Amino acid sequence: MRVSFDHVSVTLAGRTIVQDISLDVESGQVLGILGPNGCGKSTLLRSLYRVHRPSRGVIRIDGSDVHRLKPREAARRIAVMAQEGGQDFPLTAREVVLLGRVPHQRGFGADSEQELDLSEQALHDVGASSLAHRTFAGLSGGEKQRVLLARALVQEAPVLVLDEPTNHLDVAFQLELMRLVTGRGLTVLAALHDMNLAADHCDRIAVLNHGRLSAVGPPGDVLGEDLIRETFSVESRTLTHPLTGRPLIAVAASPSAIRQTPEIKGIA
Repeated sequence: MRVSFDHVSVTLAGRTIVQDISLDVESGQVLGILGPNGCGKSTLLRSLYRVHRPSRGVIRIDGSDVHRLKPREAARRIAVMAQEGGQDFPLTAREVVLLGRVPHQRGFGADSEQELDLSEQALHDVGASSLAHRTFAGLSGGEKQRVLLARALVQEAPVLVLDEPTNHLDVAFQLELMRLVTGRGLTVLAALHDMNLAADHCDRIAVLNHGRLSAVGPPGDVLGEDLIRETFSVESRTLTHPLTGRPLIAVAASPSAIRQTPEIKGIA
């Protein structure tokens, strides 16, 4: 499904966080959203999955205004893996995953055999089968993220939103997560911090700065030295990765930041 933001602004508590963003994500594309902390990445995505309502503009999925859809219909179209926020669910991991099936159910009957099978497969796919019967609240941050990803996948929505999904995840599972979500033919929008993770797994990159869209396009076209310097206040060079042969963005503090950093004794 195609997702489009048409001149979208979001104002919260009297402050405009996202300002006049127009952006299209074609069906099956993977869009990585990059930018410094506070630039509006999560706010933009939350306006897509209906946590925030745009103060101006319209967000559409296949031409339908997201905020005019009924909640069940919206949940059938959009699945979300948000940042793990320490939810104290009195549920097992498998029960949390099964919540992803609610938009497809009618009434309050027991979960079907098919839904139980889907939940088991999703837990297996994210490497969390051993967590199925453990209480969600007792899991580590990284384990919770695996379970929340399984819940999003079992929802079987054509649009998947990843709101800074790699928090609490070790490096191996960060790579595995991106492989899992980008190999399913879904329309994926992911707010990320790691430029190299985004460049390796996303078809297009959108860069936000101060609530505005600075650039959008293929990673190789967007992530240049000038834009990275202007957006993140760091210097960068694109190298060849010695293991994969793919482009690798190396970053370092800008010369002015280095001069302003006080000397730390005892470190060579």
